[in-house]
Formats: sequence, C-alpha cells, structure tokens
Amino acid sequence: MEDLIGLLVAPIIIFLVIVAPIWLILHYRSKKQISQGLTDEEYEQLNSLLHRADKMADRIDSLERILDAESPDWRRKHGQE
Repeated sequence: MEDLIGLLVAPIIIFLVIVAPIWLILHYRSKKQISQGLTDEEYEQLNSLLHRADKMADRIDSLERILDAESPDWRRKHGQE
C-alpha cells in the first residue's frame, strides 16, 4: 500500500505544481479574450463577409428573375416550388 502511495505522490505533486497553474492561466486568458468581443480586424472581416453575402443575394435574385422571364416553369422542373 505504501508503494502505491509513493508512486502516486510524485505525479500528483508535478501536476499540482506545473500543469494545474498553466492550465488555469490559459483557461482564464481564453475566457477574457472571449468576453472582450471582436477585434477591429475581425469586425472588418465580418463587415466584408456581410457585404459579399448581400451582393451574392442580389445576384441570385437577378438570376431568378431572368430565369422566371425566360423559362417560367424552371422552378417546377428543378423542385424549387
């Protein structure tokens, strides 16, 4: 029994002295970064993606209007309706 306790003491001490503090520091650092919100660069990227999505939606609407004018039954043929 003493041998088993002796084998467990060293890893537990190493964990508590080295691993646990590093783990706690990294955990709370990541929590802080999450709570700070978006950086200016991330906000700019988000706005850029939003602009691209709006342009793509406009293009899709235009293409659907063209298809509706040229081939009114295209939606039925492709299961869109």
